[in-house]
Amino acid sequence: MDISMLIEYGWVLLILVGLEGILAADNAVVMAVMVKHLPNSQQKKALFYGLLGAFVFRFSVLFLITLLVNVWQIQAIGAVYLLYIAGQHLIKRSKRQLNVSQDKNKKTPSFWITVLKVELADIAFAIDSMLAAVALAVTLKPTGWFTVGSIDGGQFLVMLLGGIIGLVIIRFAAKWFVKLLQKYPSLETSAFLIVGWVGVKLAVFTLAHPSVHVLEEHFPESIVWKLIFWIILIGIAVSGYVLSRQKEKSLNKSA
Repeated sequence: MDISMLIEYGWVLLILVGLEGILAADNAVVMAVMVKHLPNSQQKKALFYGLLGAFVFRFSVLFLITLLVNVWQIQAIGAVYLLYIAGQHLIKRSKRQLNVSQDKNKKTPSFWITVLKVELADIAFAIDSMLAAVALAVTLKPTGWFTVGSIDGGQFLVMLLGGIIGLVIIRFAAKWFVKLLQKYPSLETSAFLIVGWVGVKLAVFTLAHPSVHVLEEHFPESIVWKLIFWIILIGIAVSGYVLSRQKEKSLNKSA
């Protein structure tokens, strides 16, 4: 693997870590909300089952998707998906979609009903996580090392690492990540803008697929497209950092 490929793989993995962190933080928050009505001893058990379910579902979805990833329709779905979650965040960034209204007179669900709800949430987050990982990974140039299903080995390793990192974040760092995003909301917005821009990149790959052929087949590999992609991506990242620092300074001055 040459330096340019190594940098590209590193950048995509870094983006995936950020996205997995956001999804994992949401996953952890949902799990915490769902089990908080249980006694402390049962909360730990329910969270354990939740983590186990997250592990099983994420990697089941990962291996299933690898069998279909080179189908251009799957790439198109991935592009639409990334653009959708980026657009959804930008439209609804003031709401975290965790509006949990508790009625004290309402009967609380039993332990196993709670576990079932946690597992169903895990399935939804597993699909989100692995679709995002696949959508990002297939934009990478194949390494030719080996194949898993119909996906290149290097791309698969990026997806696998993303899934593992997501689980680690759920287990150890979700609360810290939530606080970080609450303190620097511009970072979350920038992360989703990057996700949307990667969705555009995947759309370019789809349009250049031989079966679609809207764009020239080798356009996604051209220097012009790579320069455009990386200049805009770095611009989003830098502007997000600058804005977050400016907001922090303005809040400190007003305090």
